[in-house]
Amino acid sequence: MIQSKPVASRSASDLAAAYGRKYGILIALIVVCVFLTFANEYFLTGRNLLNVLRQTSINGILAIGMTFVILTRGIDLSVGSVVALAGVVSASLATSSVNAMVPGGPYPTVVAFGVGILVGMACGAISGWVVSRFNVPAFVATLGMLSAARGMTLLYAGGKPVPELTDEYRWIGTADVLGIPMPVVAFAVIFLVAFWVLSATRFGRHVYAVGGNPHAAKVSGISISRIRLLVYVISGGLAGFSGMLLAARTGSALTQAGIAYELDAIAAVVIGGTSLGGGIGKVTGTVIGALLIGVMNNGLDLMGVESYYQQVIKGALIVAAVMLDQARHREA
Repeated sequence: MIQSKPVASRSASDLAAAYGRKYGILIALIVVCVFLTFANEYFLTGRNLLNVLRQTSINGILAIGMTFVILTRGIDLSVGSVVALAGVVSASLATSSVNAMVPGGPYPTVVAFGVGILVGMACGAISGWVVSRFNVPAFVATLGMLSAARGMTLLYAGGKPVPELTDEYRWIGTADVLGIPMPVVAFAVIFLVAFWVLSATRFGRHVYAVGGNPHAAKVSGISISRIRLLVYVISGGLAGFSGMLLAARTGSALTQAGIAYELDAIAAVVIGGTSLGGGIGKVTGTVIGALLIGVMNNGLDLMGVESYYQQVIKGALIVAAVMLDQARHREA
């Protein structure tokens, strides 16, 4: 009887730790929401909650693409610059300004959006090709793309914003569907597709395999270079879509758009439980991580906390999430 108590105690402790690892991020989101509800009377209002979702949608879409990359032990630092480049190129096809850069415009919205997504996918393909073909570290390859894409944005637009976007183009950033903002609808659809791809398709299983054990994946016949290339294409395509969503929301495409967006995307993925070591993580965790960041940003704004402190808090969250990830690996 005396010896069985420590065993039972350890079992209960292990069970609590397991639940904490599995649902910790969701519990953290709930705790933050409860705190902000009592801290500010305007937080728990329908208008503010929709605003949080609208603000979170762009980072959430970027983070979903980043999840694919990090699951394969990669990183994509270029998404912020790709947001700007794709947004400017796409908007240049859908502007009614007399100073339009592309003759014959404005073009149909589907053309503008198609070109924007292709620009993002092309940037991702270049990064993925450099990483998979030449074994260049992802940090270096995507850092180079970050600089190159930002430079191409400034060159293409001449350092000027692209204003006066057509109403049809702006629809996806400003319209509502049954009272839900279109950016939120787009975020939800992309999440569902990504969840299905990672959990129910052969490609999703290969993504986890490449990140979990590249050698075993190669021996089993998986083309590691192909999978790595495709995840960067996915990340780039979603970054391109986010750039157009941002331009449609604001009514003009800015050359300085997307600065430091990659940090928020990486933060959402890591806080959501995806391991930087690859092979472990779920897109549901990424969405919760993005919502946690969005809720915190909104709540701190409502409380009048300066943005500088928000950056400090966000950085601390990233470090804490990585430390927790390392602790889990040591336990395993």
